[in-house]
Amino acid sequence: MERFVAVLGRQSLISVAELESLFADVRLVAPNLAEFTSEKAPNIARLGGTLKLATPIDVSLEEFWQNLPENGKIVLGLSDFSRSTNPYLTQREALRWKKYIAKTGRNVRVIPNKTAILSSATSLHNKLFTDAHIELIKNGKRYYRVIAVQDIESYARRDQSRPARDAKVGMLPPKLAQILINLCGDLSQGTRLLDPFCGTGVVLQEAALMGYLPYGTDLSDRMVEYSARNLDWLYEIHARLLPSARNNVVTTQGDATSYTWQPPIDAVACETYLGPPMSLPPADIKLKEAKQVCKSIVLGFLKNLSEQIETGTPVTIAVPAWLRPDGHYERLNLLDEIDNLRYNVVRFKNLGQKDLLYYRNGQVVAREIIVLRKK
Repeated sequence: MERFVAVLGRQSLISVAELESLFADVRLVAPNLAEFTSEKAPNIARLGGTLKLATPIDVSLEEFWQNLPENGKIVLGLSDFSRSTNPYLTQREALRWKKYIAKTGRNVRVIPNKTAILSSATSLHNKLFTDAHIELIKNGKRYYRVIAVQDIESYARRDQSRPARDAKVGMLPPKLAQILINLCGDLSQGTRLLDPFCGTGVVLQEAALMGYLPYGTDLSDRMVEYSARNLDWLYEIHARLLPSARNNVVTTQGDATSYTWQPPIDAVACETYLGPPMSLPPADIKLKEAKQVCKSIVLGFLKNLSEQIETGTPVTIAVPAWLRPDGHYERLNLLDEIDNLRYNVVRFKNLGQKDLLYYRNGQVVAREIIVLRKK
């Protein structure tokens, strides 16, 4: 087993849950920095919550610099996660290592630090994961070398370039769709993954890119059509996807609270109905109405699904939570009722259920993520 470190996204605890679902011995070693073990280097393109991947440097940095390629200019960046750091100290250390490397006769350029941690966009633009373009991650006395950076441009392209989009039904970020899928665990290639609230097909497209067979249903015929169009577009631009996967795509109209899905259902990942769009925290009576409708749909769906899947089937759902005037989010509080529907709630080592809340600052309708296994 090899050891890796992940630089995590904005809502780091959800990213830790994603890592725990896939890898062994995960531990948070600093805010937004988690170590884990894996038999081989993970594919960062499949990890929605990981911005950078790095490996430990187990020798002194002096020895590390001596083992660099002999020719060409060195480009050096430094990201410092240590508690007591700041951009000035980070930049000073980078310049110290520049001076050390220059004494060996090498030409060195240092990426300037506006913050102590280089953004993934800066790392990607400067290709700080290649032989002579190096980003060091520092955490206390430990150093790591970045080996991969999330391609944020790829996520943006497949989000914004899809032919069928509808802002009125909410925009599930592709990164979050990947996280929902990964929270189902380490699925084998060819797994048939169901999204019973498929909308415009974001979960389905990410499932297809990850090598799974997407199966989508939705109450709205228009959403089913949008999902089908977007998947056709995806397969056209990603010719590497297996023809068998394309031929096994299913999208059809169906009410998740009563529909009978075609077996097999190997895993389920979805964003359920989030209620009406809201730009301001709702009045109490409006919130009560929205909660009743959403709770009825979610529990009706889980009851219907429970009767159609095998024991152990992973189910990951995103359900709504609403911003209140005091700044906290009010949730549906479903866990006790879910237990009665013959599901086990997955518990995580590094976080609790309260931490599985996905939102942007000021966002009124957030998403609470609930990870289940069929009893």
